[in-house]
Amino acid sequence: MPSPVDNLTDALLGPILTADPAGPRVTYYDDATGERIELSASTLANWAAKTANMVRDEFALEPGGKVAVLLPAHWQSVAVLLGVWWAGGEVVLSPDADAELAFVTADRLDDVADVPEVAALSLDALGKGLSDLPLGVADYATSIRVHGDQFRSAGAGSALEGRSVADTIDAARVSAKNIELASTDRVLSSLTWDTADDLIDGLLAVLAAGASLVQVAHPGTEATARRVGTEKVTKQF
Repeated sequence: MPSPVDNLTDALLGPILTADPAGPRVTYYDDATGERIELSASTLANWAAKTANMVRDEFALEPGGKVAVLLPAHWQSVAVLLGVWWAGGEVVLSPDADAELAFVTADRLDDVADVPEVAALSLDALGKGLSDLPLGVADYATSIRVHGDQFRSAGAGSALEGRSVADTIDAARVSAKNIELASTDRVLSSLTWDTADDLIDGLLAVLAAGASLVQVAHPGTEATARRVGTEKVTKQF
């Protein structure tokens, strides 16, 4: 089995699963819909494992394969990213002609028309799938259910847009140090994850520090102010 430095998901989740598997790790709000969902490290690992099994078994992606992840900052996106890395894939955050697989929302299917394998996400709070998808496009919400929630990790040469696993985890740890993140922090953020630097600062740094993330879509000013207290927020991005 690869050592944690060989796999980004192992490096990020391993220490958290050892220290606090049951505590809140990612809490997601959408102030436009009222959605709230909270995932522990253990639950997040189960989702990531299901995704990794899907990537390996359903799409036959080999370690080192390139995967386009065109998704917003959402809890399901965390599961997809960690799952792709667990399976040894390299994540790219924009359409890429060399991608072998893509995870996208339905409105971005045209961006990955040339990618051989595509899974579309509804991001529905209740797990509702997508209907009327083009032939050959998998519905993530439906497909993920049949895959196992345990996974033996695979190493990879690159992890994020050409950065190695070691360079990516180092960048996340540097980002966490720069903003003085500690494992006891509860971070409130509405940052996007559209670029590698955005993703490192907005998500990977939090996980690398062993901290907890409260990610908010369509944030409302009053709701955000209340949430600082109700979610015991210690830092805001």
